[in-house]
Amino acid sequence: MLTVASLSGCVQEKIDREALVRRNNPNILTVDTLSSLTVGNGGFAFTVDITGLQTFPVYYKNGVPLGTMSDWGWHSFDNPDSLRFEETLRNDVELHGHDELYSRQIRDDERGQAASEWYRVNPHRVHLGTIGFALSDSALQYIEIQQNELDMYAGIIHSQFNVGNEAYSVKTACHPTYDAISTHVKNASRTPLVIRFPYPTGAHSDDACDWSEGKAHSTVLETSKGIVVHRKIGDFTYNVNIYTENEFEVKQRAYNEIVIEPKCDEYSLSVLFEPDTAQKTIDKIDVAETFEASAKHWSDFWNTGAVVDFSRCTDDRAKELERRVVQSQYLLATNCSGDTPPQETGLTYNSWFGKFHLEMIYWHQAWLPLWGHADMLSHTLAWYHQAEANARRIAERQGYAGVRWMKMTDPSSIEAPSNVGSYLIWQQPHLILLSEYVYRATNSENFLRDMYPLINETAEFMADFVKTDSAGRYILQGFIPAQETLRARDVVNAPFELSYWHFGLSIAQLWRERMALQRVAEWDSIVANLAPLAYNDSNLYLAAETATETYSDIRFTSDHPAVLGALGILPLTNQIDTAIMKNTLRWVHDNWNWNKTWGWDYPMAAMCATRLGEPEMAVDMLLMDKRTNTYLPNGHNYQDGRLRIYLPGNGGLLTTIALMCAGWDGCDIENPGFPKDGSWNLRWEGLQRLP
Repeated sequence: MLTVASLSGCVQEKIDREALVRRNNPNILTVDTLSSLTVGNGGFAFTVDITGLQTFPVYYKNGVPLGTMSDWGWHSFDNPDSLRFEETLRNDVELHGHDELYSRQIRDDERGQAASEWYRVNPHRVHLGTIGFALSDSALQYIEIQQNELDMYAGIIHSQFNVGNEAYSVKTACHPTYDAISTHVKNASRTPLVIRFPYPTGAHSDDACDWSEGKAHSTVLETSKGIVVHRKIGDFTYNVNIYTENEFEVKQRAYNEIVIEPKCDEYSLSVLFEPDTAQKTIDKIDVAETFEASAKHWSDFWNTGAVVDFSRCTDDRAKELERRVVQSQYLLATNCSGDTPPQETGLTYNSWFGKFHLEMIYWHQAWLPLWGHADMLSHTLAWYHQAEANARRIAERQGYAGVRWMKMTDPSSIEAPSNVGSYLIWQQPHLILLSEYVYRATNSENFLRDMYPLINETAEFMADFVKTDSAGRYILQGFIPAQETLRARDVVNAPFELSYWHFGLSIAQLWRERMALQRVAEWDSIVANLAPLAYNDSNLYLAAETATETYSDIRFTSDHPAVLGALGILPLTNQIDTAIMKNTLRWVHDNWNWNKTWGWDYPMAAMCATRLGEPEMAVDMLLMDKRTNTYLPNGHNYQDGRLRIYLPGNGGLLTTIALMCAGWDGCDIENPGFPKDGSWNLRWEGLQRLP
């Protein structure tokens, strides 16, 4: 077992974790639609506006929307034409010289196009309903805010505000075990609460709220045995249980609105969302118990995981970096630690129809075992067992052994049609790397035995996917690399994928040895004879061996600078010349088209700089002043008008900080990712080294 690194992790004075977290609490005192706050339990989240509830969902629609989303809430529109998934498949025999069926976005025939569009949109994640005060958007011009603070150490939002002469005090939390929110309100005007239920939009990126479709879905209020709202959207049904602790009048208004009228100036209630099952998960949610359970859950989270304290640093950027690090932990734990891999926008609003991307699970969740939360990652990785059968079918229809993990999917694990995603392969070794992180952190024999079959099947595909060329090298060709501006038919030996194949097959062999099994001779041969990374006459690594115009064609210097992932995310191998990689890093830093990048590109570059002994550049990369490296007051990584939040950036930041502080196997430098000029006097506890 790899234990906690002992360099600067062994601090003489214990870090005051509560003070560290609370000094970074977001407190939003203006009406800022990009500064919504969230409470959640990893598989369910509730995002609120300045009222501490979801009073203005339409006003916040184009900011950080007021989502109520879960791992289990999914819906599909009707399929009256009986479109079949098989109709999305096309044969790409040119890629590797044999039949290979890929699920595509089809444009050349009407039925194929309809099928590919339907399977991209369906299923989509559902907004389960908004809970807010019965105030119109016009009230926003009269609001005065005294407090709108997220206490991250307790997972509780405290809001105090006035609307004209009417005072409101609201406290809101999410139950850590149940998909329920509890709120305590003081309001002498007794403004009613309204629960509004939207219809899904099926749009690529939005709040998933169509408020115009009144009769397309149904809401039935039942008060004979408690207060239960029965929801039906097509074949998807769920229940909303309302638990009141004071006197209320609850009634239905319009088709899909429930009004709760309080009869006192101070009151509490809880709302539980759950799938429509025969047996309720719990009979009662007590508000005080929710606040207590939330406080204990978050105190345990902050005190059992790792922590980094920047308060003694004198570099002007340290305070901002600490804010990003602390707030990112909270956001990822609320949005990205459930039963399924997360979507880019978590449980806050929909992107890519609410589906999740398996190449992004590294950026979302790799930090968890490095920061002392291996159990949260292993919980999510269990989903791969459910996806195994579909992953095997993908490999079989393309003529390969083992399992090929899909890119864009949903809890059912069906592959969403895509002209890019279906050709990606860098999600393939993720399961091996992430499982290795968990095992190094826990040394769990149960986890080893549970994950080994999936790791072996993952490696079987990887070994079958490589080919030998005339020089006897093993090569990778016919895929779209992580730098998605390249075309599958043109790609041979993209650098990150080559290094990842080396790492993945090497770790898969290690797992075989841990299981007391023989190494696979073919895998050893592949690792020993994989092609090295290709470079040009200027000693710069190419985006692919076939991308000879990498540094003269903007197509190759946009999107992800994935070449830097070959050393940074991954350890040094004999495929890489560090002098050439350092030259490449500097060129990318100075010349890359950074306006065409994504939030995780900056951490990836910082990881490369750290491994190359360039700490000044590592910090510069991590805090580069670019739009897609913006972190909003609530901690979210902003990208653009479509992706106002982007959680892979937050997760990449935390994985990178682990590398910059704790280092990697064989590293003997204290805090290797930070300059040694005395301005970065870091203290940290509990971080794990990377391989």
